[in-house]
Amino acid sequence: MPTLRLTQPNFIMSLELTDWDKDLPPEPEEEYQAFVRTLLWTDGFGLLFVRCSPREGEDLINKVQGEVREKNIQVLRLQEPVNNLYERIEQLENRDKIDILFITGLESSFYAYEECKRLADWQSKDVYSYSWKSVPPVLMNLNQQRERFKDNFNICFVFLLPLFGIKYFIQRAPDFFDWRSGSFEFPTDLETLEQESSRVVQEGSYEKYLSWTPEARTKEIINIQELIAQEYQTPNRKAELFFELGRLSHADEDYIAAIASYDKAVAIKPDFQDAWNNRGNALGNLGRYEQAIASYDKAFAIKPDFQDAWYNRGIALENLGRYEQAVASYDKAVAIKPDFQDAWNNRGIALFNLGRNEQAISSYDKAVAIKPDKHEAWYNRACAYSCLGDIDTAIENLQTAVNLNPKYQEMAKTDSDFDAIRDDERFVALMQEL
Repeated sequence: MPTLRLTQPNFIMSLELTDWDKDLPPEPEEEYQAFVRTLLWTDGFGLLFVRCSPREGEDLINKVQGEVREKNIQVLRLQEPVNNLYERIEQLENRDKIDILFITGLESSFYAYEECKRLADWQSKDVYSYSWKSVPPVLMNLNQQRERFKDNFNICFVFLLPLFGIKYFIQRAPDFFDWRSGSFEFPTDLETLEQESSRVVQEGSYEKYLSWTPEARTKEIINIQELIAQEYQTPNRKAELFFELGRLSHADEDYIAAIASYDKAVAIKPDFQDAWNNRGNALGNLGRYEQAIASYDKAFAIKPDFQDAWYNRGIALENLGRYEQAVASYDKAVAIKPDFQDAWNNRGIALFNLGRNEQAISSYDKAVAIKPDKHEAWYNRACAYSCLGDIDTAIENLQTAVNLNPKYQEMAKTDSDFDAIRDDERFVALMQEL
């Protein structure tokens, strides 16, 4: 099947996260002073939950350590996923002397759990939600151990978590969370929010996402959802971030989730041609070719010289057997980009399927002239020459294709396009070569 072309925007599965404890975001300094007062007043066991980014969490710890000197403050930085937090705390050196324990990185356990859900073939709506369907081991442990925390630890625990982590506690560990003696919110400041959002958009690449591990993609999906949920996020940035979510899901081959994200992007920004194009690709991967074509139509209605959308539209039309229309779409693509070798090759395939072998060969010629090692075109060329009865040229082209990619040796053994030359001694010899 021809390769669809996902595009990079020229300048995404939302969790619909709402305010978790307040209607209006707090003033940072007022919130900080309230937080410090709570730390000073808490004597013995306590649970505080602080919503903040990892960087803001480190700044907060340093600031508190500099101001709250009358208490013994320690930090437990979790670098790896954990299943039993109680044991980790129990093993801390001089545990009985700790007054305040900041805990960072617990969300890494949630990331790992999200990946387990994916590997277990959960549906995307269950993977990217806070459903009650299952509970990460670490939160199950906290629910089970909550009485022991209160009875055995004379410590004020401060969990520093992104909004994603806070939601996890609320939905998956309600018994433990309900014991909190305070909840505080330090949303990302505008400058940091814009910097991080800009980084995601500018550095985002479908090819890069493909090279990542599934766990890395899951982590980035959650990071982007966090950015989208921020109070001060701009609509334009939200559209771009939803687009990145779509490409991440696309790389995971979760096309339904990808479509949902692209839908969010174009709902905010209807003229987002790259999102329309990629939406069409996701629909095509699901076999929904008519809907894919409608999406491509939206893309080049916005940008008439969008060669990738014309090319992808041609692929969808070919899959529907509408070869004349496919040729017309490829013609548009190569008129815009004459060195578009993939479009020339696919144009040849459509013409071949129409029985117009000479014209198909002309298209393949264009493809290999642009990219001499384009093995697909050499193989397709061999098929066309075989169907024309030109045995010598068919064998010559097939040899070139096999030299470039040995897979064509196996393909040719059962390809009916070579039935006319299958008994030729040169073909037989080529099929026996290692």
